[in-house]
Amino acid sequence: MPSDQNPAVPVHVGVIMDGNGRWARNRNKPRTFGHNEGLKSAKEIVRYAAELGIRYLTLYTFSTENWKRTEEEVGFLMSLISKHLKNEMNFYRENRVRVRMCGAPSPLPPNLIKEIRDVEEDTAGFDGLTVILAINYGGRDEIIRAARAAAESGQELTEETLSQHLDNPEVPDPDLILRTAGEQRLSNFLLWQSAYSEYYFTETLWPDFGRSEFDKALEAFGKRTRKFGGVL
Repeated sequence: MPSDQNPAVPVHVGVIMDGNGRWARNRNKPRTFGHNEGLKSAKEIVRYAAELGIRYLTLYTFSTENWKRTEEEVGFLMSLISKHLKNEMNFYRENRVRVRMCGAPSPLPPNLIKEIRDVEEDTAGFDGLTVILAINYGGRDEIIRAARAAAESGQELTEETLSQHLDNPEVPDPDLILRTAGEQRLSNFLLWQSAYSEYYFTETLWPDFGRSEFDKALEAFGKRTRKFGGVL
């Protein structure tokens, strides 16, 4: 952690954004309506995280398991991600937000892959918050891909060499992982990186998760004692 970083403010936060569908169902709306509202929450949390001085924010956007959803919902999510990436460049520029991806590009639609690469390139020089979009991401898949890459390089497989082949090896492990909507599991999110993360679970559905809810998560984090396997 940088010496000027407030210890109560995590350097890296991972977010499992859960509950869009339930939020919509509670209002007799289609799931797509919930996803649109969830996108608004994501944008607000990105803005707030930047204001707080958080350096990295990883958003679980589309998992390797989400392909099991209906073709209509998957198609909507792909178009929603693409539309957001194209339309938010001014937001990234104003807030100095750098955008990156973790996950396997294939089998994402070619137009979405291009949008991701374009925004990564266009924001590469921004020095504020780095937002990592986990798209077609699964922790097990990332570990397998990293192990294969290490083997192909001829390196002995160790924790260090495997870590070097993860999707964003220079990004520090998440200090805090939070999940909305009451579920208390990782669902294949950042399995390798979360070995010593703190966890925070809330019943709040993602479209209702705003600044005050994020403050609660950060307050809980600030009260934790992190020993990383050692003794204080």
